[in-house]
Amino acid sequence: MKRLTLLSIVVVLLAAFSHSSAQELKLNDLEYFEKQGVNVLVYSNLFTGGFNDEKNAGIELIHHGVRTAQGGAVRLSNTPEQWDLVPSVTDRKVDRATNTIEVSLHYKDFDFDSRVVATAKGNSVEISVYLDKPVPKFLEGKAGFNLEFLPSQYWSKAYLMDGRFNRFPRYAVSNTVAKPNSEKIKQYKGYVTADDRGTGKFVDPLPLETGHTLLLAPDEPSRLMKITSPDANLMLFDGRMLAQNGWFVVRSLLPAGKTGKVLTWTVEPNAIKGWIREPNIGISQVGYTPSQPKVSVIELDKNDKPLVKASLYKIDETGNASEVFSDNVVSWGDYYKYHYAKFDFSSVKTPGIYYIQYGNTKTNNFLIDNSVYDKITDATSDVWIPIHMDHMYVKEGYRVWHGEPFKDGYLQAPPNTDHFDLHSQGPTTDTKYKALELIPGLNVGGFFDAGDFDIETESNINVVENFVQTWDYFKPSRDETFVDEKHRYVDLHRPDGTPDVLQFIEHGTLNLVAQAEKIGHMAQTLSNSVLDNYHHLGDAASITDGLPYNPKLGPYEIAPDGRSSGVKDDMWAFTSRNPRLDLQAATMFAAASRALKGYNDDLAARALQQSKRLQQEATELLAKQPKDNMRRGFGTADAATNLQLYIATGEKQYIDKFQELLWPALDRNVTFGLLTALDAIPHMDASYKEKLRPYVVKYNDYIKGLEKQNPYGVPIGLGNWAGNGLLLNFGTTVCFANKYFPDIVDVSNIYKVSNWLFGCHPYHNYSFVATVGATRPKAVFYGNNRADFSAIPGNVAPGVLFRNPDHFENYDDWPFLWGENEGTIAGNTSYLIFGSVFKNLAK
Repeated sequence: MKRLTLLSIVVVLLAAFSHSSAQELKLNDLEYFEKQGVNVLVYSNLFTGGFNDEKNAGIELIHHGVRTAQGGAVRLSNTPEQWDLVPSVTDRKVDRATNTIEVSLHYKDFDFDSRVVATAKGNSVEISVYLDKPVPKFLEGKAGFNLEFLPSQYWSKAYLMDGRFNRFPRYAVSNTVAKPNSEKIKQYKGYVTADDRGTGKFVDPLPLETGHTLLLAPDEPSRLMKITSPDANLMLFDGRMLAQNGWFVVRSLLPAGKTGKVLTWTVEPNAIKGWIREPNIGISQVGYTPSQPKVSVIELDKNDKPLVKASLYKIDETGNASEVFSDNVVSWGDYYKYHYAKFDFSSVKTPGIYYIQYGNTKTNNFLIDNSVYDKITDATSDVWIPIHMDHMYVKEGYRVWHGEPFKDGYLQAPPNTDHFDLHSQGPTTDTKYKALELIPGLNVGGFFDAGDFDIETESNINVVENFVQTWDYFKPSRDETFVDEKHRYVDLHRPDGTPDVLQFIEHGTLNLVAQAEKIGHMAQTLSNSVLDNYHHLGDAASITDGLPYNPKLGPYEIAPDGRSSGVKDDMWAFTSRNPRLDLQAATMFAAASRALKGYNDDLAARALQQSKRLQQEATELLAKQPKDNMRRGFGTADAATNLQLYIATGEKQYIDKFQELLWPALDRNVTFGLLTALDAIPHMDASYKEKLRPYVVKYNDYIKGLEKQNPYGVPIGLGNWAGNGLLLNFGTTVCFANKYFPDIVDVSNIYKVSNWLFGCHPYHNYSFVATVGATRPKAVFYGNNRADFSAIPGNVAPGVLFRNPDHFENYDDWPFLWGENEGTIAGNTSYLIFGSVFKNLAK
């Protein structure tokens, strides 16, 4: 029996690695190790994101096209959470002669330095950790080398530790131990991610397995990897035991009292011989109208040989498919990692069901019909937006999305507070309220920001502006949401006789007006005061206990009258004044007052009053700032405020000021300010439009330049947050530019934006919008239901995230990376205005 077991292990190992390529890993010109099917990145991406450990840094592995491992670094815990300390990189050296990359890491809080040296050796990478000084005493048994693996790519697959068979768990079910808080490594700025409920202890996961040789996924050659360590135990952990966004972690502790080379791993990723990534055939999952341009962008592995032709097949009413069109595939060229080609089937105009065949790869089916865009905004307006209405009970059919949150209101954030969500309270409150004093009346209206439940003021300002613009241009009468502000109740798919967009304007304005009236200016944010409820997943109403904090009570104690508690879970208002934010609010209030007039006259009057006051005060405050600081973005923002005040009041002073500020702002940056200038056209005379014409010509030059910049002909974001927000602003600007200047800006440019959103983009061809009509929208998003690996209908993902130096990605099996999967209230309402104007032009 023993002999049979050993034989089985040998068979599994030989079968798995027989797929491997003999090609060796080499250090390429982009400074990472590469062979066909395998990229090993060594600190091409650093721990420099705004949210600590964003699962996007350190030593990373792109395995047969998918980034399956990351976080290779000296870390201080078994399963690092997002808010655990990360090392800074003090130096990075690349030595081509020795095929080596060396990185120096530093933990400031412990004055702890280490060096990680990665050396390509044949098919493997040797990773060694060097110490010039021993591990600090407090970090003994805590500091170790970690490498993290994407759970969705490994769960339910097999693994072997020293020949022992096991399987990666689909769900987080393993063992933990409770340890004294005195042993816990401090987290970001002293915040803690878990409430210990007064026990004085924290939870630490125990390893799933321990040994010296770990074989991952021998049953899946594309994910097969072997890790060995002759001088340290390899421990396998499940990071999901602490947090739903945790990864599988392979870890070895650094030995105490030693210097020099203290740890060595050999990491050997399997490379399938001759592996070539399957072509990504970009299509609009929503489909195409008969008359529009129809161009598929095909993304190809650089080792793939482009084919000469592609074909279009039509599915008839009997379910049979026949080829109806075939044409040459035209090479565009290389863009970062891949080669791109285009297949133009614009000449096909007959309505029907189609798919594209390119070699052995075919797309899912899509429609050609005049009606394909009719419902592209319905899921966003009917479902996603009302679900994100704050301070309301929201239900849909049998389901309650959330109860009424934050009945306990918002406390004044204490001075000199650095917040974990990148906000801060300055040295004073800038209000009449004392630290931790209740600011009355703020728990009304507003929208959750994104996958969390705070009110980001700037985002909410943009939201109301997007709603007003939609109302101004289209007066949408769609009524699928029952909204009762008095009783704080929302019911989806239930008409109430009032256009939904008008009610959304009201709901957003209620909170923002309350901020202006109660605080005296705009808050930065209304957000969580403790980290352990900021990352809350579940019903928003359960984030706090609904009772104001009472310092006279013990922890978790409730007052005898039931009106306060000893739970420090209250939300805070961060109130440091920002005149630029006030100016943005002034613009929004003027626009909202106009839309609300005749529907909620009291709120309309209050909004207009705050607009005038904030515009005057913010202008005076900004005038006192250094001119260089004042100039950046100020001209267009103040111009927009004056435009909206003019539209709302008809007072000449505002339109004169608008023109005074607009033209210099356009001279500085036409791409930033053109949309504001276009918004003014219906309210200006013919001479204004003629004066604007050369700026539109300049903007059209920018559009043409995008065709040469990338194969999709749209702006592609390369930052730490993917670029669909930028794209939507671009798309809306192009729509209005075409509307008013069709002789300059061609309508074909608009369809490049819709094609990208609905599936014609890098990495995969799924629609970034969970929209009605899309054959294959993304399956998972970073929403407040992300722990369910699901999506809220109507959500819009940020898009493809760029990872240095050449990798685009958008996971569709792992929702937890916000930079590529988190829909926001500002982004989704930007989609609402783009989708509305796009539908109108498409008709």
